[in-house]
Amino acid sequence: MVGTKAWVFSFLVLEVASVLGRQRILTHSVRRVLPGKRTPSVFAKPADTRDRSLRRDSEHIWSPWSPWSKCSAACGHTGVQTRTRTCLAETVSLCTEATEEGQLCVSPTCTACDLTCPMGQVNADCDACMCQDFVLHGAVSLPGGAPASGATVYLLTKTPKLLTKTDSSGRFRVPGLCPDGKSTLKITKTKFAPIVLTMPKTSLKTATINAEFVRAETPYMVKNPETKARKAGQSVSLCCKATGKPSPDKYFWYHNDTLLDPSLYKHESKLVLRNLQRDQAGEYFCKAQSDAGAVKSRVAQLTVIAPDEAPCNPTPDSYLIRLPHDCFQNATNSFYYDVGHCPVKTCAGQQDNGIRCRDAVENCCGISRTEEREIQCSGYTLPTKVATKCSCQRCTETRSIVRGRVSAADNGEPMRFGHVYMGNSRVSMTGYKGTFTLHVPQDTERLVLTFVDRLQKFVNTTKVLPFNKKGSAVFHEIKMLRRKDPITLEAMETNIIPLGEVVGEDPVAELEIPSKSFYRQNGEPYTGKVKASVTFLDPRNISTATAAQSDFNFVNDEGDTLPLRTYGMFSVDFTDEVTSEPLNAGRVKVHLDSTQVKMPEHVPAMKLWSLNPDTGLWEEEGDFKFESQRRSKREERTFLVGNMEIRERRLFNLDVPESRRCFIKVRAYRSERFLPSEQIQGVVVSVINLEPRAGFSSNPRAWGRFDSVLTGPNGACVPAFCDDQSPDAYSAYVLASLAGEELQAVESSPKFNPNAIGVPQPYLNKLKYRRTDHEDPRVKKTAFQISMAKPSPNSAEESNGPIYAFENLRACEEAPPSAAHFRFYQIEGDRYDYNTVPFNEDDPMSWTEDYLAWWPKPMEFRACYIKVKIVGPVEVNVRSRNMGGTHRQTVGQLYGIRDVRSTRDRDQPNVSAACLEFKCSGMLYDQDRVDRTLVKVIPQGSCHRASVNPMLHEYLVNHLPMAVNNDTSEYTMLAPLDPLGHNYGIYTVTDQDPRTAKEIALGRCFDGTSDGASRVMKSNVGVALTFNCVERQVGRQSAFQYLQSTPARTPAAGTVQGRMTPRRQQQASRGGQRQRRWMA
Repeated sequence: MVGTKAWVFSFLVLEVASVLGRQRILTHSVRRVLPGKRTPSVFAKPADTRDRSLRRDSEHIWSPWSPWSKCSAACGHTGVQTRTRTCLAETVSLCTEATEEGQLCVSPTCTACDLTCPMGQVNADCDACMCQDFVLHGAVSLPGGAPASGATVYLLTKTPKLLTKTDSSGRFRVPGLCPDGKSTLKITKTKFAPIVLTMPKTSLKTATINAEFVRAETPYMVKNPETKARKAGQSVSLCCKATGKPSPDKYFWYHNDTLLDPSLYKHESKLVLRNLQRDQAGEYFCKAQSDAGAVKSRVAQLTVIAPDEAPCNPTPDSYLIRLPHDCFQNATNSFYYDVGHCPVKTCAGQQDNGIRCRDAVENCCGISRTEEREIQCSGYTLPTKVATKCSCQRCTETRSIVRGRVSAADNGEPMRFGHVYMGNSRVSMTGYKGTFTLHVPQDTERLVLTFVDRLQKFVNTTKVLPFNKKGSAVFHEIKMLRRKDPITLEAMETNIIPLGEVVGEDPVAELEIPSKSFYRQNGEPYTGKVKASVTFLDPRNISTATAAQSDFNFVNDEGDTLPLRTYGMFSVDFTDEVTSEPLNAGRVKVHLDSTQVKMPEHVPAMKLWSLNPDTGLWEEEGDFKFESQRRSKREERTFLVGNMEIRERRLFNLDVPESRRCFIKVRAYRSERFLPSEQIQGVVVSVINLEPRAGFSSNPRAWGRFDSVLTGPNGACVPAFCDDQSPDAYSAYVLASLAGEELQAVESSPKFNPNAIGVPQPYLNKLKYRRTDHEDPRVKKTAFQISMAKPSPNSAEESNGPIYAFENLRACEEAPPSAAHFRFYQIEGDRYDYNTVPFNEDDPMSWTEDYLAWWPKPMEFRACYIKVKIVGPVEVNVRSRNMGGTHRQTVGQLYGIRDVRSTRDRDQPNVSAACLEFKCSGMLYDQDRVDRTLVKVIPQGSCHRASVNPMLHEYLVNHLPMAVNNDTSEYTMLAPLDPLGHNYGIYTVTDQDPRTAKEIALGRCFDGTSDGASRVMKSNVGVALTFNCVERQVGRQSAFQYLQSTPARTPAAGTVQGRMTPRRQQQASRGGQRQRRWMA
C-alpha cells in the first residue's frame, strides 16, 4: 500500500511540474475504486458529463461525498486530499462507480509561529515554551515505594518529545521547561500505566514532582451491549463500557465482524442506529483499546423485522408435562400431556422515544392466551390450562442469586465466617457450615468473587462463577487449598523453594530468591528473617482441579479472550517474622523443569502469569528462557527460567496459551426418560481437561484446565481442549451438580447403550465414553470421561455433535434435542408435582399471570410443608390436593396436587413420616386479596386419622372459617396465613428462588425444627398430623410400584402412537377403582 501511495504521488507531481507558481491544482489523474475492493491510497478521477448525468440518475444508490480531507503536504507545498462515499445498494452489480476521489492541493503559505508563551520563549518547532533558567526534578516509584528505574519522561506536544529517563534511584532532572501550570509530562514504563502530570506553576527556579506508578491492567469489559429487537424504521442504541489502567480511550464497533466507520456512525462507547433497515440486523460487538491492550465485548444480537411482521411466532411450541400415576392417556399411549409453551426470547415490542443503552421496557415472547381443558384420569378429572397463543409482552422481572458452600479441597472442612469480596466490596459472609448467599447486582457481566479466610487456614481464592442472568438461584461448591505451613528464610541469603506436591516425583519447578531481594512496602530494603508460605497447586494431583483459581482465561493484544492450560499455580505470602508486615521480593526466578512438560509444543510457548483479582483474568508477567546447566548435580537437566517480582499480586501461574479448543454438548434431565420437556436449567456442568499419560489414554497424567457452565433451556456447551490429529491428546472428565446434589451420568458398563448415552456409533467408540464406575462398581456414578477427538469436517456422523469445533459455537448452542449430546439425570424420587397452570421452576421467566398459578409472585417464592406421621408397617404415598378456599376468583378450583412417599424412621420399625408440600395461603398474583388455600391431606390405602397437633388445631379454630373434617381417612384445612413453625408441624420458607425455598423448608421439616436442616427423617418431632395405616393385602401395589410397573412412553409431539394393551387397560382400570376415593 505504501508503494502504491508513492507511485500515485510521483505521478501527480509530474503532472504539475510545468505549472509556474504556487497555485491550487485541480485533479489531473483518475482511477476508479470498486466497492468491496477499495484501495484507500488510490484516487479516482472526476467523471465526465455523461458520468455525472448517470450519477444524478442513481443518487439514491450512493451516500453523499464526504468533505475533502486535509491537504497532506506541509505549509507551502503540493499534496493530495481525498473524499469518499459509500454504496447503499444491496446488489453489488449496481455499485460500479468510484467510491473514492483524490485531487492535488497546495497547503497554505507558511506563516510565522503563532504560539505565545506566558513565560519563556517558543522553541524551534513552535510547539512548546522553554525557560532556560528553570530545572525540574522528579522522583518516580513503583507500587509499594521501590524506585522506578528506566522510566521514560516525555513532554506532550503535537508529537511527544523524549526528555530523559529515570536513573537507578527512580530520579530524573529536566532543564529548560517552563513552570506555567499548563505543560504536560507523560512518564512510561513497561507493565505500568502511564503517569500524566501537569507542570507545577511557580516563580522559583526549581521544582520537584513525585509520582508512583500503578500496575497496567488490560482493559476489562464491565458493560456489554444487550440483545435487542426492533421494527424497521425504529432506532436502537448499543452500549459498552470498559475499565482498565489506563482507562480505554478508543472504542470500535463491529457488525457481523466488519468494522463500522467511526466517521460515518460517530460512535464511541455508544452506537446509535437510526431508521433501521432489515440489512442492519445481525451480530454487534465493541472493542475497547488503551495503551495497555484491548478487549472485545460479548456479541449482541440485533433483530430487525418488518413493521407489519409479528414479533413472535403466535403458535406455541410443544411442551409435555407428566401426569399423575393414575392418569394414563389412551390417546397418546403415555402419562404425558401437551400443554404448550412460548419460548422466552427478546421481541420487538412497544418502545418510547428515548434511545437508551438499556430499554425502559424489556419485551419477551410469552403466553397471551390459554384454554382451560380437563384431563380424564382414573375416576376423576384434572383441570389444566393449555397455551394457545404467544405474543410480545413485558418480560417477567427476575433476580439472580448465587449460593454455595466453601470448604477445603482435602477434607471438606468448611471455611467458617469467611468474607466474600466482589472487587473491593465485601458482599457476603460464610456461615458456620461454610455456606453463603449473594444477590447478583443487575448490571453484573462476569461474577468474580474472592473468598478470604480470616483464620488464615486457607489460601485466598478467586473464582469466576457462572450465574443465570434470566433469574433463579445457582449453587456452587467452592473448594480452597489449605495454606502451606510457613518456613523461615534469611533475607541476606539465596533461598530455594520447591514447587511440587506429588510424593515420589520431582518438583514441577523451583523458586529462587536471591539474597537482598526482599524489601518493605515503602521500598526500604529488608535484611531480617522472613516468614514465607508458598502454596503450590500441583496439576499432577487430579483432586486439586476444583480448587483452581479463576477460569484460566487471558485477553490477547487483539482483545479476544483465550484459554490457558496450566502446569501449576502458586500463592506466595512473605511477611516480617516480627511485625507480620507484608514484604515484597524482587529479582525472583522460577526454574521450570522442562521434563514435566509432556507436550513438546508447549515448551516454547510457556509463560509466567499473575492473576488480577478484580477481573479474574490472568495477565502476563514474562517469558521463560532455556537454561541447560544450573547446578552441577543436574547438568543433564534443561530448565525454563522466568523472572518476576512479587509485589501487590501474590498468585502466579505457569501456563501455556492453547488454541486447540472444542465444545461439548451436555444436557441434564429430571429422569432417565430423557424427554426434552424435562430438561433442567441451572445445572452446573464442570469439565476437567486431562492430559493422558503416554500410551494410556484412560489414565491421565495431569489435569490442565477446569471450566464450569450452566445449563439453559437448550442444555450447555462446555469448552474443552481437543485435537484433530490425535484423538487421545486430550481427554475430559465431566460432572454435573444441581443445588449441591451430584447428578448421575449414563452407565457404560455392564450395559453400553448409545441411545441412552445420547451419542451414535461409531463416533461414540472414538470418544471412548466411560462412566466413573466403568471398572469399579463401588465408585460413584456421577461423572464420565471421554477422549476429546475433534470432529472431522469430512465425516457426516461427526458433524452433528456432541463435540463441536470452537468456531461452531452457535451450532452447538442451537443444536436440537435430537442432535447428539451427553446426558446427566436426577435419580427419580418418590414424589410428584402437578400445577394447573404449568410453570418451570428452573426458569422464572416461564411464569404466567393467572389466578390459579401455584406461585403468585415471580420475585418471591413461598414454600409450605406439613409433616405427616404414619404409624404402620410400610411406607405409604401421601397426597395434598390444593384448591381455592376463600378468594372469589379461585374458590373450588384446583391449584395443583403434590404426592410424596413417607420416609422410614431409622430407629422405629413401624413408623414413617412424610414432608408434604401444600400451596401457601396469601395474596394471589393481582395482590388484591388473600386466599386461604383449601388443603386436603390424603394418605393412600387403609389409613385412619389418629391425632392433630393441638397447637395447629387451636390456631385453625381461632382463625375462621374452619374446614369440615367428617372423613377420618383424610384431613382438610384452610391453610394458615402465618408462618407457624415446627411447634405446629408447619414449615414455611420464603426465597427468591423456588427450588431453594423448597430445599430449606424440606430440611427443616425432616429435622423437626424451625432453623435446622437434615436429610434423616425424625418422625417424632415437629409433627402436624398422625395417621394409623394397616398393611395392604398381598398382591396390591402401591402407587409408585404401579407407576414403575407401567413404563412411561414418550409420544411424538401431538401425535398418537399405538394403542394401550388390554392387559395395561385392565391394570389401569383396577388401579383407578382402588384410587377413586383417594383422588376425590
